[in-house]
Amino acid sequence: MTEPITASYVQEDDDWKITVSGSGKELTGRAPGIIAARDRADQLVEKLSPPEHSTVVHLLNGSALEFTAAYMTARLTLPEIEPLEVPPPSNGKAKEKTGGKPPVPQGKELPKAVDEAKSKEKSEPAKTPAKAAQTS
Repeated sequence: MTEPITASYVQEDDDWKITVSGSGKELTGRAPGIIAARDRADQLVEKLSPPEHSTVVHLLNGSALEFTAAYMTARLTLPEIEPLEVPPPSNGKAKEKTGGKPPVPQGKELPKAVDEAKSKEKSEPAKTPAKAAQTS
């Protein structure tokens, strides 16, 4: 037979107090954050009853829906990270040397022959396939 167990959560500042009751017993615990509190509740439930013989209802302010909303919000919310700091450009000399292009990381430059061939291709107008077929 399935044993009904209730896990009630109360937020106290940043911590959560958990009270698990069932089978005529009551256990309490604390955890930092609702996700850790949910894990702690599972540990307390295991002390009360074997997992295969228990149904646990998690309640926040007496509401399973309110607990589920708070728990899922915590699970799905990305942690806040500090914004990326972009260093200010050096004195602008790098742009002058590269013709306005950003500098290429060392070891990623093209061989000089390839770079020259690319610049020639850009200066010559591209032939359309129709014109190329006619001249052949």
